[in-house]
Amino acid sequence: MSLPPEPARPGMSSSWLIVCATFLFATMGVCVKLASADYAPGELVFYRSVTGAVMMLAFARWQGGTVATTVPGMHFGRSFSGVVSLCLWFYAIGNLPLATAMTLNYMSSVWMALFLIGGAIVVGTARVDGRLIATVLVGFAGVGLILRPTIEEQQLWHGLMGLLSGVIAATAYLQVTALGRLGEPEYRIVFWFSIGGVAAGGLSLLWTGMTAHTWRGAGLLLAIGVLATVAQLMMTRAYATGRTLVNASLQYLGIAWSFAFGVLLFDDKVTALAIAGMLLIAGAGLSATLLRSRNPRMAEIADSPNTV
Repeated sequence: MSLPPEPARPGMSSSWLIVCATFLFATMGVCVKLASADYAPGELVFYRSVTGAVMMLAFARWQGGTVATTVPGMHFGRSFSGVVSLCLWFYAIGNLPLATAMTLNYMSSVWMALFLIGGAIVVGTARVDGRLIATVLVGFAGVGLILRPTIEEQQLWHGLMGLLSGVIAATAYLQVTALGRLGEPEYRIVFWFSIGGVAAGGLSLLWTGMTAHTWRGAGLLLAIGVLATVAQLMMTRAYATGRTLVNASLQYLGIAWSFAFGVLLFDDKVTALAIAGMLLIAGAGLSATLLRSRNPRMAEIADSPNTV
């Protein structure tokens, strides 16, 4: 995959890039949660995508590249799955404790392990790795622990939407990998994903209408787009220059940042079950990344960063 140059100060290591990117993504989650009081999920996706598209277009021009593509159909498929996942994720963030919504989206690594198991069974050419099965089961045990408090608070629907966002995000990552193998640069993939978000968010405005802006609301919308786009570039650079397993380990700091923000800013409840569930999902995700990196057919997927 052709990747953009480092979007951070010279000399910043891949580990620090991941740490900063996870912090920015968690901060974006805070802005999404605050903005959800005034804006519908589709409207948030619209403004986040407008900001991302403008930034990626400027980035491409700065690099002397182009956003024109010879595989529009593949970009459409990636954009469709990515935008649906993003809408569901924003919906979950607005209705669940911040760390819960973030953690459910991080299940994407476990879902990809499940896809690998399903593919091996369907094709019948490879033995199903029992360790992958155990990883998936541990991940689902973590989901069960996290969703139990939401069931008690009658938020099961919101939790399921957050879980579904991770499922669809996993398919989006597979499509990003396929585009990368064709030589599509990261900024082009993110640009067309953003265009898809603009289109989908714009259509949603036909039903929800456009909210009148306040200075606070406009600031939050701008922050969501800028934080998400900068975090994407930093994480992409980190995966291009650093070790996959180290990056994957540090990426789960996003859950810790979100947990801290949720407790400090939104008075989210601290429960032993939720913490145990987060730890199980993080452990399952790391195990899935390790096992995928050792599988020749899936090694390239382990190198694909989160680009939602």
